[in-house]
Amino acid sequence: MTVMTMIQALNDALDVMLERDPDVLIFGEDVGYFGGVFRVTDKLQEKHGIDRCFDAPIAESGIIATAIGMGAEGLRPVVEIQFADYILPAYDQLVSEAARLRYRSNGEFSAPITVRAPYGGGIFGGQTHSQSPEAIFAHITGLKTVIPSNPYDAKGLLIASIECPDPVIFLEPKRLYNGPFDGHHDRKLQGWAGQSEAEVPDGHYTVPLGKAATVREGSAVTVLCYGTMVHVAGVAIDEAGVDADLIDLRCIVPLDIDTIVASVQKTGRCVIVHEASRYGGFGGELSALVTERCFYYLKAPTQRVAGWDTPYPHAFEWDYFPGPARVVDALKRVMEH
Repeated sequence: MTVMTMIQALNDALDVMLERDPDVLIFGEDVGYFGGVFRVTDKLQEKHGIDRCFDAPIAESGIIATAIGMGAEGLRPVVEIQFADYILPAYDQLVSEAARLRYRSNGEFSAPITVRAPYGGGIFGGQTHSQSPEAIFAHITGLKTVIPSNPYDAKGLLIASIECPDPVIFLEPKRLYNGPFDGHHDRKLQGWAGQSEAEVPDGHYTVPLGKAATVREGSAVTVLCYGTMVHVAGVAIDEAGVDADLIDLRCIVPLDIDTIVASVQKTGRCVIVHEASRYGGFGGELSALVTERCFYYLKAPTQRVAGWDTPYPHAFEWDYFPGPARVVDALKRVMEH
């Protein structure tokens, strides 16, 4: 076991798979010589060569189209879109080609590609470097959507994604890459910025796609979340003093419905937390799922905590970003019933 940040764990996962499988290769924007804008691919080109880890033009649709062709011919490309906000030029390729290839070809071809993208706010990236687009991928049959919340899961989930025979959107919370900021922002961030380091097994291991993790167990309320919000919710649960089941979904597609249903049937209450805008967000799907399957167990209306329905504001980031105070309010509301 080695203590790693999320960046180091992701780098280690890529290194392991490049060593293990000659069909794995990495390309994208600045991932080669530079090692990625967040250094997730640092030194991989130096170690494995320019044929296995190389730069691509800043053309997201071209990157994904190339990866689909490679995947159809038996390779396992791992591509990086520098920020999830800029994945939209490749959306048609992902939806119309990657997600449909197995179905359209009656199983003759598939697209075993992994699309990595830093996502979410908390680093003062402004409106075009802070968005959370997971819901637009969750709607598309044929795509898997994975979001880790800690270094251990990040490595295991990434390896599982690369080995998956279908296309995977792998969203990496930028806020958790290195843990708390230094400097004058500590007052706002200290204590809930996320797990900066954790013990990570050496070598190859996987965390299964579609299996949620129960971070802490309780009997009064279920809190459903993923990514950065797992850590925010954990602090809020402590501040509210409630006995909560905290569920880290880890994957929103495939979704671990059994774990969600079992928890809500036990507690009778549910709070859903995500960073993306509320309207049309994945929290709405979770709320519907809970209502459909757990209606007669519910003691209170399900509560949602999310980002505002506005562009991500640079100047008011910490008003937009769902922090512990807003989660505490939701927990209090649900416990009043």
